[in-house]
Amino acid sequence: MNKASPAAAESIGRYRWRVCAMLLAATTINYIDRQVLGVLAPFLQHEIGWSELEYGYIVIAFQAAYAIGLLCAGAVIDRFGTRIGYALAISIWSLAAMGHALAASVLGFIVARFALGLGEAGNFPAAVKTVAEWFPKRERAFAVGIFNAGSNIGAIAAPLMVPVVAVAWGWQAAFLCTGVLSATWLAVWLARYRSPEQHPKLSPAELAHIRSDPPESTVKVPWLRLLRHRQAWSFVAAKFITDPVWWLFLFWLGKFLASEYGLSLAKIGPPMIVVYLMADFGSIAGGWLAGCFVRLGWNLNRARKGAMLVCALCVAPVALVTQVDNLWLAVGLIGLAMAGHQGWSANVLTLPSDMFPRQTVASVVGIGGFAGAVGGMAMSLFTGAQLQSTGSYGTIFLIAGSAYVVALLVVHLLAPRLEPARFELPRAPGS
Repeated sequence: MNKASPAAAESIGRYRWRVCAMLLAATTINYIDRQVLGVLAPFLQHEIGWSELEYGYIVIAFQAAYAIGLLCAGAVIDRFGTRIGYALAISIWSLAAMGHALAASVLGFIVARFALGLGEAGNFPAAVKTVAEWFPKRERAFAVGIFNAGSNIGAIAAPLMVPVVAVAWGWQAAFLCTGVLSATWLAVWLARYRSPEQHPKLSPAELAHIRSDPPESTVKVPWLRLLRHRQAWSFVAAKFITDPVWWLFLFWLGKFLASEYGLSLAKIGPPMIVVYLMADFGSIAGGWLAGCFVRLGWNLNRARKGAMLVCALCVAPVALVTQVDNLWLAVGLIGLAMAGHQGWSANVLTLPSDMFPRQTVASVVGIGGFAGAVGGMAMSLFTGAQLQSTGSYGTIFLIAGSAYVVALLVVHLLAPRLEPARFELPRAPGS
């Protein structure tokens, strides 16, 4: 598919990219909320007095709730739509984020993290479904890459603002201030978001562009029937194998830099910002790369997996990070790995809309997200136990570096051509 000229794009309209900007803002807020604890973890470990293993339990509480929430969120969003589903999710996670300010013990943080996980689980199923509703297939990986970049923007914003707020007003204020951001986004979303067919500002030309793909099946698919298809299991496997690596970076990066390089709360911000800036670039570049391959004449299967392979190879060198003595070389290896992960995610999150009709996308994303969170729980347990017993990150990063090539092989075996899943039409009565 040739890339549209600027004049043609202008005549079609660009409102769909405004919707993408709202998804970017929501994902940014989502990651600011969850990353506050990651930034404050070295400080709170002394303040609250938790052990490495107890911190692992706090992380697992979030992941367990996130897993449970994803199973429910996808089905709820497919049932009630993205406008209401997204609003419910951000309302819950906003209240839970502010609730961290009331925690004064390990148990208190476990409860707060569990509530946060339930709410935040709605973000990606809602965002991916919104992309499936507002973009043709050839633009979806790029759109997903853009909104997924919000995870890195949020992770950059957190180390910039959290230490300043915590030093000035106390660590509780760092959790409270994110509620204002969430409430603002919620008001804008409810005021402006409608489906493409119902949106008053969408031109007929842009609506025709959004609906330019071949017609999709409109058969209602029971949730469990999705798992009869190898295409669903390819997405589930990709998330289960690689999501734990992102959880590792998200919750242990600050602790790794503090323990290995002696960084204080005041000095930990710049290295984390560099890492997440690199991840931000990777998110957008990964989605762009798949589209670039399509414009070169590659079919969707080859383009998507080619981009995933490039991203997987970017992660592999992180296995060597524990052998590095220089802080900024370590930051470079971790940043490259996180860029690879985010580029990988931009393509993996597009797989459900590549292979399933729009009305099932949020459910498929939710199931895959559940698998990723379960894998993340296992990684958190392993990481906490490994650090408690050996104090070494060596085996942990070795697993991280090899996960993506393994995942790509599994995806290819389960979905060798990325063919759309086929659903039988319901039988007529008496047939």
